[in-house]
Amino acid sequence: MSVKTVLVVDDSRIMRNIVKNTFAGMNIPCQFVEAANGREALYLLEKNEIHLVLLDWNMPELSGLDFLKKIRAVEKYKHLPVIMVTSEAARYNVIEALKNGATDYIIKPVNEKNFREKISKITL
Repeated sequence: MSVKTVLVVDDSRIMRNIVKNTFAGMNIPCQFVEAANGREALYLLEKNEIHLVLLDWNMPELSGLDFLKKIRAVEKYKHLPVIMVTSEAARYNVIEALKNGATDYIIKPVNEKNFREKISKITL
C-alpha cells in the first residue's frame, strides 16, 4: 500500500497537530504537508501529489472557502477529497462549503469518532 499525502491547512499550528494526531491514531499510512493559509496550500498542492485536503475555513490571505472554489475550478482537482475542519458550525456554512465542492465537513473541536467516520467514507 502506497503512502498517501494529506495536506492539513489551518492557521493554528496547534489545530494542525490535533488533526495530524487524530489521523495518525487511525493507522492509515500517510505523510503530512502543512499550510497556514489557503495561498500556501495552493502552492503545496501544485508541488506535491496530494490525496486528501483537511481544510480550515477562517484563515488569513486566502480563506478555506476561497481555496476550495479555486481548486474546484481546476480540472485536475475536481475530484480531490476536501474535508472542511472548522468551527463554522452554522447550517448555511455547511451548505455553502458542500455547494462549493467540499467532500465533507467536520466541526471543531475534532472528535475522533466523528473524524474516523468521515475519513472512512473516503477512499485513500
